[in-house]
Amino acid sequence: MVERFNATFVPQLAKLQDQESNNWDEFLPAVVFAYNTGQHFTAGYSPFKLQYGQDPKLPPDQPPKMIIFNKPSDYFQQLKKNLKIYHQLASQNMLHQQRLAKNRYDRGRKDPKYKIGQLVLTKIQGVRSKLDEKYSKVPSKIINVKHPVYWVEDVNTHAIARVHVSDLRLILENVQN
Repeated sequence: MVERFNATFVPQLAKLQDQESNNWDEFLPAVVFAYNTGQHFTAGYSPFKLQYGQDPKLPPDQPPKMIIFNKPSDYFQQLKKNLKIYHQLASQNMLHQQRLAKNRYDRGRKDPKYKIGQLVLTKIQGVRSKLDEKYSKVPSKIINVKHPVYWVEDVNTHAIARVHVSDLRLILENVQN
């Protein structure tokens, strides 16, 4: 979540700062304001609207129409109802965007099927630096299959692990004639 946030803010601040790159903090409030008041593609609403149940009032906007409530609690009830609707719609929009992203991902993804006895490398999970190896150096042998889940045994330690197919890479055997 933080990386997505930074991926949005850093380029905006980079465009606005001076040659010495030492005044980015002067632009931070304006960039945060733009982020919070702009409609987000995935949610379909601005963070401001999802937080406060209304669009932000900007200087060039027309004054709002007067809405009179019979009791002070009526405003609160209406606000709660509006926020609930906005949150439900934003959740629906995000689920829809997630399905679209999954479909785009799946379209270009191969679905390999491995067999018992084949040697594979397993993806190293956890915190790594960008330059670290992505896959184990020691091969594992597939010992059980319930696609897309595979059980693999480390050839050195004989430790058994359950691994998703997306975290496996086949070791191609060197065939000599």
